[in-house]
Amino acid sequence: MRVKLENRGEDMLLVTGITGHTGRYFLQELIKNNYEGPIRCIVRKTSDTSLLDNSRLKVEKVIGDINDEVFLDKCMKGVKTIVHIVNIRHTLRILKAAINNNVSRAICVHTTGIYSKFKIASDEYKIIEAEIKDMLAKSEIKVTVLRPTMIYGDLCDHNMSRFIKMVDRFKFFPVINQGKGLIQPVNARDLGKAYYDVVVLPVEKAKLEYNLSGEKPITMLEALKLISRNLGRRNTFISFPLGVGVLIARCLKIGTLGKVDYVEKVQRMSEDRCFSHEEAKKDFGYTPESFEIGIAREVKEYLNR
Repeated sequence: MRVKLENRGEDMLLVTGITGHTGRYFLQELIKNNYEGPIRCIVRKTSDTSLLDNSRLKVEKVIGDINDEVFLDKCMKGVKTIVHIVNIRHTLRILKAAINNNVSRAICVHTTGIYSKFKIASDEYKIIEAEIKDMLAKSEIKVTVLRPTMIYGDLCDHNMSRFIKMVDRFKFFPVINQGKGLIQPVNARDLGKAYYDVVVLPVEKAKLEYNLSGEKPITMLEALKLISRNLGRRNTFISFPLGVGVLIARCLKIGTLGKVDYVEKVQRMSEDRCFSHEEAKKDFGYTPESFEIGIAREVKEYLNR
């Protein structure tokens, strides 16, 4: 753990996950908008901080483990606002340290996965957020929860980049229930801008939570066909009933001793995962780009890799 904190006498912004997928786009927004306040960034020893180092912002890097409560307590000194991007599983620990150090505001990036009807996808998130509500009932800190849908945008995402590789590799591609399940992928660029817009939104105008979804819903089959078209491929999409897909996924999991586990992913392909972002649009002008534009850019990146 290495913590060397500066005290500039200004309102400090603390950020977790700024070198991650959406965090990098948040950093770009801070740079583009000439953010003037001091920014304390929690990073790991292995993090690529080159963009951060060359940002010309008032950046203070602290290297350590956010599982370490003593480390977190030190990081909170002098902090006014937190933008917690890393992972919902760390939120309780982050908020506990924030409350102990009289931090006035926290913006936490969670997930729309909490709305899933599948317990394996949502139960853990529901438990965490229930504990957060109990914690907030005894504190004056103002919290805003941001809930992105399926995140994509470049080849480091864990969603569309995998579909791109699979569609490119397999001429015959399986879909569940004719691929009718609705999704609403959101580009990481739009999330970075949304994070910034919420930071500069007066705290009294910010709601407790916002869904951050893509421009509009699209079926899984339509998304796969767009990927295929941008790849210049002629794929054949073969539909399987949900039960068959789950059975195949379970057999694959057993056959690989749990190393390949797509059971939950197959189950959720039958579930509509589209959510309105109207409140975000109304409060801070959230206007995400179309999936057609975003996926064409990502496929182009894949082809030029």
